[in-house]
Amino acid sequence: MFLKQFYETHDNSIRIPAHQASTFAKEIAHDFNPLHDADAKRFCVPGDLLFSLVLEKYGLSENMHFIFSGMVGDGVLLNFPDTDADQIDVTDHQGKTYLQIQRSGRINHDRAMLETLIRDYVAFSGQNFPYVLVPLLEKENVMFNIDRPLVIYESMTLNMRQIEIRQPRLEMLEPTMEVNGKRATAYLHFQIRSGDEVVGSGFKKLAVSGLREYEAEPMQAFVDGYLARKHSYLANLADA
Repeated sequence: MFLKQFYETHDNSIRIPAHQASTFAKEIAHDFNPLHDADAKRFCVPGDLLFSLVLEKYGLSENMHFIFSGMVGDGVLLNFPDTDADQIDVTDHQGKTYLQIQRSGRINHDRAMLETLIRDYVAFSGQNFPYVLVPLLEKENVMFNIDRPLVIYESMTLNMRQIEIRQPRLEMLEPTMEVNGKRATAYLHFQIRSGDEVVGSGFKKLAVSGLREYEAEPMQAFVDGYLARKHSYLANLADA
C-alpha cells in the first residue's frame, strides 16, 4: 500500500521519522498544523497517519473506535500487535499506549478499497482547519491562542452499515462544538457513500485548548498565514 513511504520497519516495530510524518500531513492530508512540521519543538505524528496504519494492518471493521491517548514523537518505535482481538493497544517499547482501537463485526481487508477510504478520509480531515473549525469557533465567540495553537485529535468513531463496498467516499455532515471554559470539544460528523447509497457514518472528535474571546482580525490573519503557507508548499510541490 502507498503508506509504506511514510514509515520504516525495525524488527516487528514501526518507526515514523518526523520528515516522513510531515510529508504525509502536507502532501496526502493537506494538513499544515504546525505540530506536524518536522522541526517543530512539540512535533507529533498526525493522528490520521496512525489511523491509516491501523486500517492497513487490521482492515476495516463494521464498528471501530479510536482513542488517541498520547502524542507520538519523532522516531518512536511503535508496536502494532498481531492479534484478532476486539481491543488493540498501540504502544512503545516502554509500554506507553498511544492509540487504543476498539472494534467489532465483520472485517474487510480489500486493499484497493482501504486505500480509497484512507485517501478520502484524510483529505476530509485535512480540510477541518480552517474551513470547519474556524466557523465553529466564531459561532461560539471563542478562539485558541494564535501564538501557540493547540488543537488535538482525541478520537474517531466509525460505524458501517455495509462492509463489502467499492469506491467509498466521505461527505461532511453538520459539525458541532461544546465549550467549557478555556476548552472546547468539536465533533466533525461525516457519512460514507458507495455509489448513491449511504453505507456508514462517523465523527472525529477534536480538543481545542487555551480559549479566549473571539477576535476577528487576529484570527483572520492567522488563517491567511496558514493558507499562504499551504498554497506556497503545494505550488512548489507541483513545480518540482
